[in-house]
Amino acid sequence: MSQQDCDLLIVGAGILGLAHAWAGVRRGLKVRVFERSDRALGASVRNFGQALVTGQAPGPMLDLARQSHGLWCELGKAAGLSLKQKGSLIFARSEAEEAMLEAFCAGRGRELGYRVELLRGAELRDLYGGCFAHHRAALHGMDDQQLFSREALPQMVEYLRGLGVDFHFSTLVRDVDEGIAQTTAGRFTARHIVVCSGHDYQTLLAEPMATLRPSVCRLQMLRARLDQPLDLQHAVLTGLSCVHYGAFADLPEAEAIRQEIRREQPALEAFGIHLLVSPTPYGDLIIGDSHDYGSDAQPFNTEAVDELLVDLAEHTLGGRLHVLERWQGVYGARGPGPFSVLRAGKGVTGVLMHTGLGMSVGLGLGERTVGALLGERDWPVASPA
Repeated sequence: MSQQDCDLLIVGAGILGLAHAWAGVRRGLKVRVFERSDRALGASVRNFGQALVTGQAPGPMLDLARQSHGLWCELGKAAGLSLKQKGSLIFARSEAEEAMLEAFCAGRGRELGYRVELLRGAELRDLYGGCFAHHRAALHGMDDQQLFSREALPQMVEYLRGLGVDFHFSTLVRDVDEGIAQTTAGRFTARHIVVCSGHDYQTLLAEPMATLRPSVCRLQMLRARLDQPLDLQHAVLTGLSCVHYGAFADLPEAEAIRQEIRREQPALEAFGIHLLVSPTPYGDLIIGDSHDYGSDAQPFNTEAVDELLVDLAEHTLGGRLHVLERWQGVYGARGPGPFSVLRAGKGVTGVLMHTGLGMSVGLGLGERTVGALLGERDWPVASPA
């Protein structure tokens, strides 16, 4: 087939791939995106759609999430995304969880400028007509946003097409080298090639990726509907999340929550469970999740995990749930940091997430990586300088 030229060739049409495409086309580059499936089917559409600032660890991840917040606002308006911007609610169900939220607000939250407020008393009782009054407190993260990923990603593709990005779906990229991509649709050349292949560590850049020793995280996920409808506009979490998210997990108060989990519900730690709830535009709720790490995502779900998730969600939301859909989430995990930017060869760069936070930081990471490719700024790094 004939040679096709572009400035920026991207492998992968998940959130990282689209973020890099947007960053490139905004700079006037000719951009092509290749995706092996007929649409994005990986982590970027199996997730909660939560773009969280509140939970991010101090340092690069918090900086990227704050930058991504502004970019989501801009992209949401331009692409017509259904972007919920009411923030998140982290509910304290126990004394230990309440102490955690209090300590965060008084210390790190204030020192580093997280835009949060602690709701108690009448403010808590007034939330959603009293549905959450059985909790001790709620941390309102005001900068957190949320979208329905399985609709938002295709909308982003159509928006980028309108800006001139060429998409090649159902097209496998077999190999990349300096300026050249060998694909099932022929040979393409580009000034820059960026590989955003999610948790596929074998097809492209296998040797440099192996040095990172990444793994895959498998999650059990549900879509459900409350028997009594709730027009939820916030992302919902509980104090359980404080032992998972970097903004809280290293604080002394998080250890009391860990001890409480081990004493009262050790299965939550065994299965890596903490509750996340995201509303869809249709009144349904996306609920999860568990964490199971390995070299591949095993296909077998555990019913006990789904039962724990439903029980947690019903208690947190104060109502009975009817499960509509179940699936496995999946993402790349446990590399040397929360993300890696691999300069794999002249003109070839790999960008990997090692956490499930691509929606929260991906737009900022794409912006910074493309800026570095063009010599505008330094390369993004996952650890503080």
